[in-house]
Amino acid sequence: MRIASLLPAATEIVCAIGAADQLVGISHECDWPPGLDHLPRLTSSPVDSSGPGHAIDTAVRALVAAGQPVIAVDAGQLRELRPDLLLVQDLCEVCAVAEGGVRRLAEVLDPVPVVLPLRGRTLAGVADDIRTLGAFLGRAEEADEVAAGVAWRLRRLARTRPEAAPRVVCLEWLEPVYLAGHWVPELIEAAGGVDVGARPGDHSRTWPLDEVAALHPELVIVALCGFDAGRGLAELTRFESECRARGVSPPSAWGAPVWVLDGNAYTSRPGPRLAEAAERIQSAILGRETGGLVRFG
Repeated sequence: MRIASLLPAATEIVCAIGAADQLVGISHECDWPPGLDHLPRLTSSPVDSSGPGHAIDTAVRALVAAGQPVIAVDAGQLRELRPDLLLVQDLCEVCAVAEGGVRRLAEVLDPVPVVLPLRGRTLAGVADDIRTLGAFLGRAEEADEVAAGVAWRLRRLARTRPEAAPRVVCLEWLEPVYLAGHWVPELIEAAGGVDVGARPGDHSRTWPLDEVAALHPELVIVALCGFDAGRGLAELTRFESECRARGVSPPSAWGAPVWVLDGNAYTSRPGPRLAEAAERIQSAILGRETGGLVRFG
């Protein structure tokens, strides 16, 4: 089976179930696990991802308004690789290549590959995606073990969760402010908190900053989509300064500790590392800094 993965989470799942040697191409965003640098990158984006969050948001909105793809697929290279399976998603056209455009592209390839989208929006949905991909690749047992391992690590957190569950909000973007949805509320619950801004399976959506403050969170997690902890910390620092310049109350003024989490590695990817995301969220609840997690201020 020749696999082209156009989604970082799918690449992680393929590798976790032991099928890394079947990958023939990956997206430009696939950066985990290590050892995949030799594979062709099949996607690209005209958006300068090194810029500040508000500039990224403006560029994305301009592309969408113009009917242009935020992420493009290299059709020529895909044709040369002749994959049997294309892995995509139907969750967000900004974060990765969406299903619809890839299906149209796949129809003109020879041979026509199977297009398999990941559709999980909750932890149960992500587990289903892992098992579906495992069954398709003849690795159902390995996939069961991966999904069960994630579930076990999440259950294990109950041993160390606080007696009183703090009120938590998770900011997925700052300009504009987005509260993280999908599986993130479940990660917060597994860690011992209560997400007061979203419910499991909800789409991430924009919120006015003052309305987020009015939720009276006892813990603020900043896990910016596509940004590691260092980048997130720099983005939050800039955002805080701009808020104060406008006379707006920033997250650090809400009377709750603010933690910055590596959103790129953990909360933004519906794959095996969601267990690590919950573990780091619990570290924030308990006030313990760890890898990929830093306290602001």
